[in-house]
Amino acid sequence: METTSLFRRDFTLVVIGQIISLFGNAIVRFALPLYLLRQTGSAALFGAVGAAAFIPAVLCSPIGGVAADRINKKTIMAALDFFTAGLILLFALLLERTPLVPLTAACLMLLYGIAGAYQPAVQASIPLLAEPEQLTSANAVINMVQTLSGLLGPVVGGVLFGAFGIRPILWVSIGCFFLSAVMELFIRIPHRPQEAAGSVLSTVRRDLGDGWRFIRRQRPVFLSAMLVLALFNLVLSAALIVGIPVAVVQVLNMSDSRLGITQGAMGLGGLFGGVLTAFLGARLRLRRGGLVLLAASLTAAVMGLALLPGVSPSAGWWAVTAMSFAVMVLSTMLVVVLSAAVQSQTPPDLLGKVMAFIMAVSNCASPLGQAVYGALFEGCPAWAVLLGAAAAAALTAVYSGRVFRALDSGSAA
Repeated sequence: METTSLFRRDFTLVVIGQIISLFGNAIVRFALPLYLLRQTGSAALFGAVGAAAFIPAVLCSPIGGVAADRINKKTIMAALDFFTAGLILLFALLLERTPLVPLTAACLMLLYGIAGAYQPAVQASIPLLAEPEQLTSANAVINMVQTLSGLLGPVVGGVLFGAFGIRPILWVSIGCFFLSAVMELFIRIPHRPQEAAGSVLSTVRRDLGDGWRFIRRQRPVFLSAMLVLALFNLVLSAALIVGIPVAVVQVLNMSDSRLGITQGAMGLGGLFGGVLTAFLGARLRLRRGGLVLLAASLTAAVMGLALLPGVSPSAGWWAVTAMSFAVMVLSTMLVVVLSAAVQSQTPPDLLGKVMAFIMAVSNCASPLGQAVYGALFEGCPAWAVLLGAAAAAALTAVYSGRVFRALDSGSAA
């Protein structure tokens, strides 16, 4: 039984800072691509800029992991939030004075890169601010904050953008990042300085090597877990990211508002999954992760069946929406419990690097999967693509059972 409240001063400040910072991030990352699309009218340019912005997030994540283990984590969070506020202020000053496409692309790439460097500091701070038995609940709270910000950000950003244009969104975002940075200055996160030897580049290279050697020699099961996550992102997550809009708009001929409801259901599913995980806490065990992934595979199969010829569009839409909610509940629960397991088995001085490796490797597969599924949905029936994705994901889920059992028991096998 937990004898200490999770929501002590410093953890609460981290949570509030995350709410404000992530909300500011969500509204500006929603508005900038939309502004570019409205100004240029080019869907191809819209997609190219979005794809380019993803690259710095992957590249900066390991660097952020190194920084999280060497620099006081509150310093990283506050400095990056101050920098982001300044970046958006600069964008606002240069808007309409500088060519829009390179300005927007550069701003988005920097925003995604900052987010990639920022999150390892947050993840590495959780075990320092929560008791070991509270790790699952603490990760669930942080995940809920991320989900809620991602859900409300586009809604508020869409209202502001439709009513007032881009500039009010920029000022709101600047205010969010500045307020979050000031609040983060008052967080007390335990920090043990590490000595740096040689240049910054050699220190980064050595630290990344230390993190990789720890994974490969002492926790090779982390490698297997990264492979499982990457495969699942490749075969299922990417299929749903591409397939749900295709299913709702093109196959079922539903309106944009119906698509918005379906995507909102995904956000609510992530929120509900976080709440459920926080409530259950340590009672959730990672050894059942394979069953969770298998259940997630079944949601894609149900979506595929809902798109078969002869199924009414209304029934198909309800099925796709319900399964969108369910798959986000399941995936959120798994990610939270997996994060807690990794945090509990990694030394504090390596945690930032290890979490960054896991996030970078697992996320790399999603863009490739989206490109492949984009072509498949163009040339094949949507129901066949989703059923094929469900079958591939089920095979991955069967393989993952052994991995999750080993990780749950703390085995290095």
